[in-house]
Amino acid sequence: MSDTREHEDLPLYLLVVLARSFNAVMTHSNRSINSHGLNSTEFGVLDVLYHKGPQPLQKIGEKVLISSGNITYVVDKLQKKNLLVRRSSEEDRRVIYAELTAEGRELFERIFPEHKERMARAVSGLTDEEKAQAAHLLRKLGRSAQDLL
Repeated sequence: MSDTREHEDLPLYLLVVLARSFNAVMTHSNRSINSHGLNSTEFGVLDVLYHKGPQPLQKIGEKVLISSGNITYVVDKLQKKNLLVRRSSEEDRRVIYAELTAEGRELFERIFPEHKERMARAVSGLTDEEKAQAAHLLRKLGRSAQDLL
């Protein structure tokens, strides 16, 4: 008999398993990121800028799921580390873009492959087919939960 059948309250059991799995994988992610002197939010901002190019601060906040006040703080920290610069939009001076510096691009290109490998190891308990299935099911779960809000 599977673990799930032994639990009367399957939704709560799912929540516990999901939270424990998330925490375990995120511990691997945070260790990888922290080993380079960054936190997960800083890494997320660098990731967005590296893969999407210069972005308005508001869009970056939406993509890494942080508030506008926090994005300003994170961008300030990254700018002090000379990893990004702010630029005013030429079309609308109220819009501020963040853009990687050469140093920021170099850092990300150096650390991303290792991080990607560490994440692959963190989820290596599943086959590729199981990873695809898990991603599909978790996306479905997230969307249905969001729709209920």
